[in-house]
Amino acid sequence: MVVLATKCYVEGDARERALDGMNSLVGNDVGELAVDWTVGVRDDEFVQVDVTGEDATVARNVLAETWGEVVAHDEGLVAGETYVGTLESWDDDGFVLDAGEDVHVPADGLGLGVGAPEQVVERFGLVQHLPMTFVYGGDVGDPDADPHRLADEERDRLYDWQRGPGRLNVNSATRGEARATVNRAGHAQDIVTVDRLGLLEQSIVCAEGTDPPGLLAAIGSYLPAEMRCVV
Repeated sequence: MVVLATKCYVEGDARERALDGMNSLVGNDVGELAVDWTVGVRDDEFVQVDVTGEDATVARNVLAETWGEVVAHDEGLVAGETYVGTLESWDDDGFVLDAGEDVHVPADGLGLGVGAPEQVVERFGLVQHLPMTFVYGGDVGDPDADPHRLADEERDRLYDWQRGPGRLNVNSATRGEARATVNRAGHAQDIVTVDRLGLLEQSIVCAEGTDPPGLLAAIGSYLPAEMRCVV
């Protein structure tokens, strides 16, 4: 079994659609290997994939590389290593990421320019449950532990978003649902693509000349989701 660093937190029909989509995505990743798999959700909403077959070890490694892996509680996080956690909350003190355990990244460990964490969230269009890469500093109470921080590759990704033509980030929707919503609102020509950030977190990449806040206003009523523009 491998626990992926992405969550399924919707219910009802939306949950069934999301897990059907996740099953297809796993098939895209490992379908050519000699494995069978079953997609499920843990009590803490992380997606887990039970993999069996001749190539099970390879398949688990591929999925962990593609999505990030939540480490088992009995293994624990290792100081200095890089992991993926989902953005659960933020306040004046920093971000809280869920990596199977709560990891507090202090404000001065974000490395995303000036401003309080809430301003960073608004500036980079961050939405709850967004998978983010971080460096684990060490266990709380260890006098030699360093503060947790966002990984360099995560900072680079977010700054790249700002240098692009504009983005609108959403949660609580699959990639197909986000794309269909844009089409239904009559704005298909105003986007380039929809980047998958997690199972239910997407980044709608705007076409040149498209105003992200204007796109948000146009599609917001069609999609019950948290949305933020990259500004």
